[in-house]
Amino acid sequence: MTDRVWRERGLRDAVAGGDAAAWAAWYEAEYALLEGYVLWRCGNARDLADDVLQETWLTAVRRIRHFDPAAGPFHAWLCGIAANVLRNQLRSRRRRADRHEPLAGDPAAADGERARRVAEALVALPERDERVLRMKYLDRMSVAEIAAASGETEKAVESLLTRARAAFREAYGDD
Repeated sequence: MTDRVWRERGLRDAVAGGDAAAWAAWYEAEYALLEGYVLWRCGNARDLADDVLQETWLTAVRRIRHFDPAAGPFHAWLCGIAANVLRNQLRSRRRRADRHEPLAGDPAAADGERARRVAEALVALPERDERVLRMKYLDRMSVAEIAAASGETEKAVESLLTRARAAFREAYGDD
């Protein structure tokens, strides 16, 4: 078993046992990374990201006993929760938006619409496409760094980026 698995298992057990200091340390270590991931997936819509972050942490608190460090890192588990929360938030907001019409010419409404469309396009992408776009544009990794991290050739990463960008454009729609 790896050091990460042992460390995360110990943290999980401490948190599940009511150790507030362990939870605070884990939260502090993960918050900025999770916030960056959520903002990316939300198209930088701060209000949506804040809602997703809050619900993600609440879900993590309720389900901490179900986290299995051997299955993957805590950060990946949190990102999975956040992705599901975002899907649910987008569905809910879409239903509400269908019942209300924004004021014509409202720049805030236009920005919110753009962010919603970016978030929906990212949610619609296959995981591999979203991951390579995130590595390139959020994590600001070079093609060589992405290739090294994913075990692919640089040529394969370039092809994947081209396909992922095209898939994003198609999911985002014409403007």
